[in-house]
Amino acid sequence: MTEPTVCISIVTFNSSRYIRRCLNAALAQKGIQAAVVVVDNASDDGTGAILDEFGSRIQVIRNRCNVGFAEAQNQGIRSSRAEWVLTLNPDLLMEEDFVRRLVDAGELDRGAGAVCGKLLSIGAGFQPLAEPRIDSTGLFFTPAMRHFDRGWHEPDDGAYDRAEYVFGACAAAALYRRRMVDDISIGGDFFDPDFFAYREDADVAWRAQLLGWRCIYTPAAVGWHVRSVVPGERRSVTPSINMHSVKNRFLMRIKNATPGLYRHCWLPMTARDMVVVAGCLFLEHRSLPAFWQVAKCWPAMWQRRREIMRRRRVSDRALMRWFRFELAGEPLTPEPAPAAAPRMLAPDAA
Repeated sequence: MTEPTVCISIVTFNSSRYIRRCLNAALAQKGIQAAVVVVDNASDDGTGAILDEFGSRIQVIRNRCNVGFAEAQNQGIRSSRAEWVLTLNPDLLMEEDFVRRLVDAGELDRGAGAVCGKLLSIGAGFQPLAEPRIDSTGLFFTPAMRHFDRGWHEPDDGAYDRAEYVFGACAAAALYRRRMVDDISIGGDFFDPDFFAYREDADVAWRAQLLGWRCIYTPAAVGWHVRSVVPGERRSVTPSINMHSVKNRFLMRIKNATPGLYRHCWLPMTARDMVVVAGCLFLEHRSLPAFWQVAKCWPAMWQRRREIMRRRRVSDRALMRWFRFELAGEPLTPEPAPAAAPRMLAPDAA
C-alpha cells in the first residue's frame, strides 16, 4: 500500500522554547510520506538558528514581518500539493503514529474534510502534568456564537474514547484533506488572512460545514499541547490577541451566519454581543479598535460571504444541530464527498 502524502505546516513566532522537539516529533512520524514546512514570522529569539540545524530535512519560509498565523499557514499550505495538510503548532508534541492514525480515520469517509485527534494538556516547557487532562477533542459552537474545545481541562477518564463526527478541528493539530482545502478556499486563501490570529480554525470549520464537509474526531491519535490562550483568562493574554478575538467573533458571523441561524439563536447571540461590547467599553479598552477593524474589513467580508452563500450546500436545519449549549457529537456514518458543483437549496432553507 502506498503511504499517504502529508504536508506538515508549522508557523513559528519566537518559538525557540518548543520548536526543536516539535520538529523532531514531526520528522519521526511513521506510515506517511511527510514534507515538513516551517513558516517563520520574523522571530528574533533564536528560532531561526534552530531551524537551520535541520538543514534540508525541512523547508523554511522566512517572512520579513509577522503576517499572522492565518496568512503564514496559507503560505505553508500553498507550498505543497500533498493529499493531506496537517496544521501544527510549535508547542505541540505528537506520538509517532499520530498523523497516520488521523489519515486512517479520514479515509473512513470521503466526505470528511478534516480530522482531529485527542490532544492532552502538557505544562510549559513540555512538562508533564500530574493528572492527564484534555486539551481538545475538536471544536463545538453554542447558540451564543461562542466556540470551545470539547473536553477542555476535563480529566482524561474515557469520556472521549469514541470516534465521532464533530463540528471542526482545532488548528493546533488539524488534518485537512487537500480536496476540501481547494474546495472551500476563497481567493486562494484557506484561512482568512484578515483574522491574523485566533478563531481562524472555527471560521474554516463553519465554512466547511456550510459547504457540506464533515470533521472526524479519533481518540486513536494522541498529542500533547501547551495552551497559552486559556478560556476565561483574558488578562493573561496579550492585548493584541484579545483585540483580534473580539474582531474575529464578528467577522466570522458576517461571513458565515445565515438568516435561519439568526432566527434560531438571536437571543443568546445578542446577549453575548452585549457582554462583549460592554466588556470592551468598561474593562478592556485596548480591544475597542476591534470595532474599527470590523468596519474596515466589512466590504471584503461581505464579498467572501456572497461567495460562501453562492456555493452553500447545507440547509439551516442541518447546520443548526451543531449550535447547542450541550456538547455536540454524532456517530460515524460515512457518506459521499460533496459534489464539485454547488447544490441549490430550497427557498425555505436560505
